[in-house]
Amino acid sequence: MIARTYLPKFLAVDLYCGAGGTTRGLIDAGGYAIAGVDKDPACGDTYRRNNRNQTLDEAEPEFIQKDMFPRSIEYPDGRQDEILVELRKLIASKRADAEAHAGTKLPLLFAVCAPCQSFTKFVQRHITDARSEGRERDRNLLDQAVVFIEEFRPDMVLSENVAGIERGRYGHIWREFKDKLTELGYRVGSDEVNACHFDVPQRRRRSVIVAVKAGIPASAYQNLPVPKGDIDKVLTVQSAIGHLSPLTAGGKDGIDSNHRCRNLSEVNRRRLDAVAPGQANFEFPDELKLPCHRRLDAKGKRGFGDVYTRLRPDRPAPTITTRFHSVSNGRFGHYEQPRGLSLREGAILQSFPSEYEFDHEA
Repeated sequence: MIARTYLPKFLAVDLYCGAGGTTRGLIDAGGYAIAGVDKDPACGDTYRRNNRNQTLDEAEPEFIQKDMFPRSIEYPDGRQDEILVELRKLIASKRADAEAHAGTKLPLLFAVCAPCQSFTKFVQRHITDARSEGRERDRNLLDQAVVFIEEFRPDMVLSENVAGIERGRYGHIWREFKDKLTELGYRVGSDEVNACHFDVPQRRRRSVIVAVKAGIPASAYQNLPVPKGDIDKVLTVQSAIGHLSPLTAGGKDGIDSNHRCRNLSEVNRRRLDAVAPGQANFEFPDELKLPCHRRLDAKGKRGFGDVYTRLRPDRPAPTITTRFHSVSNGRFGHYEQPRGLSLREGAILQSFPSEYEFDHEA
């Protein structure tokens, strides 16, 4: 018999789970993760290895590696029907197990954090036709999530995406998602928040939706509207990653395989040496300026001032993007050591715990 202290506060399914950041947060909040769904096979080992549940049977959540879209002649990779079948079995089984020990029904939460690349303002000039088509299709991922919400009627829904999505060119997608939740009988709250106000050492503005069934007790939706966090308490870069062992460019730690960083060319090392932490690349001497910046200078214009520069140790990091390991993609130079961020440092700045093991060979 499982002791009541080992009962979760809620059960959860993480749609578009990736490597498991949201799942880990749900488990740390006292939830039990039933399953994560993502089409990327490279995420599977990392997801399962790091997200063993701490309640009930202490099992790893299932990783359902399938595409959320329905299968069709035009899109044969879709596996929506198969995912629905798997989730029906998993949710029914785990709910029965939890309720047998709890003596009451536990709430079910669906996390819906669709990939944000399709909704960002930044546009790549040389994007392939296949990637462009994929991003166009991915803008319908929230619609696909509605199919699962309508099928399973979770008690709570949590969704987040890029800040300002509701006001941007794809705002109708976000608004339609909220409208559909309302039509399905949910009370919906939405707002923009900054991750640095929630003990995350990173300035990251996000749009968030929290929805609960309108019929459950009012205390269950006491956090509507969306909380803003503690605006007076922020974690700094140095407080988050200052304890890690120093690295040289291209080096790796002897114990932590994720604490490794990319090598630097000589010119990029000189660029990092040329600026103080937080200083813009406009301060580069002429011989270190980027060719594109020289052309803009000639026109009296300026480009992105943060690329090839260094983090400030006394502030939260800027938004950590997919390519944070490259100093050419933002202010991702270490504040003290002449190198880019390591995989471990980027993960910690994203609020992953320091013991989270990523499969960097995938």
